[in-house]
Amino acid sequence: MFNPFQPLQMIKTEVFMSMPAKFRKKSRSAWSDPNRQHAEVECFLEGPSFDREGNLWFVDIPFGRIFRITPKKEWELVTQYDGWPNGLKIHKDGRIFICDYKEGLLVLDPKTGKLETVLRTAFSEGFKGLNDLHFAANGDLYFTDQGQTGIADPTGRVYRLDTKGRLDRLCDNVPSPNGITLSTTDKHVYVGVTRSQQIWRLPLMADGTISKTGVAVQLSGGVGGPDGIEMDAENGLLVCQLGVGIWRFDSNMLPTHLIYSEDHKHHHLANIACGGPDNKTLYITESLSGDILVAQLPVAGKKLFAHQ
Repeated sequence: MFNPFQPLQMIKTEVFMSMPAKFRKKSRSAWSDPNRQHAEVECFLEGPSFDREGNLWFVDIPFGRIFRITPKKEWELVTQYDGWPNGLKIHKDGRIFICDYKEGLLVLDPKTGKLETVLRTAFSEGFKGLNDLHFAANGDLYFTDQGQTGIADPTGRVYRLDTKGRLDRLCDNVPSPNGITLSTTDKHVYVGVTRSQQIWRLPLMADGTISKTGVAVQLSGGVGGPDGIEMDAENGLLVCQLGVGIWRFDSNMLPTHLIYSEDHKHHHLANIACGGPDNKTLYITESLSGDILVAQLPVAGKKLFAHQ
């Protein structure tokens, strides 16, 4: 566990695949106007996740699209709808759960492409704008409600929807909760807090409540704070930091590796999924370019609920 401070090891990314031209049409949207300052965009990819068959699922926020890349490297548009999908995770029964900024918590049937609403509100109050989600080993679903919150409006929320349908609000004072994951023991929730450049640790008590929430990691620099996060099998933490790359922190939350791209257009490494035969290949959505990048990890990713 002792670290202070080992030399940082650098890992370079490579391009795995790029979005095919038939799916690209640069334009403005109701999402891109406020979030990309009226710039035209071709896509904004997020939420990568693997199913049991080896399909890589992910979303395109501004155009309400859900994609998958098959093991044969074929891009498939599964569905397109009037929404802003952001986070995506897969239940072990194969259903695709989606955090949608406009529509709330959704579930997608991967065979039919049909979408259904799981939660549109919390206790009859509208969400600010859901962002990301993560399944615990027992099937409880944790998700973040980010909206436009930040330092001047620290009212972002973290929720848990348990397997019996009970909804708990774990935090309501977070300045921009984004990526979310759980430790390998499911005893700590980690949340990427974008606007304060932090990773928060939420210890879970035996009764499911949280206590002594604190800052696990304090970042600086980049063009934005932490976005997607995920644990590895050694309880290390992978953190996407916009404009920098992807940090790997050990179980003591000290930095050991930095995954980066030398391509100047790859400055928005937003979210990640572990895959490959040994779960050591990191797949990264580069949101604006439409590229999926890969890098080889020093430690296998945590086994997710979808693969249990």
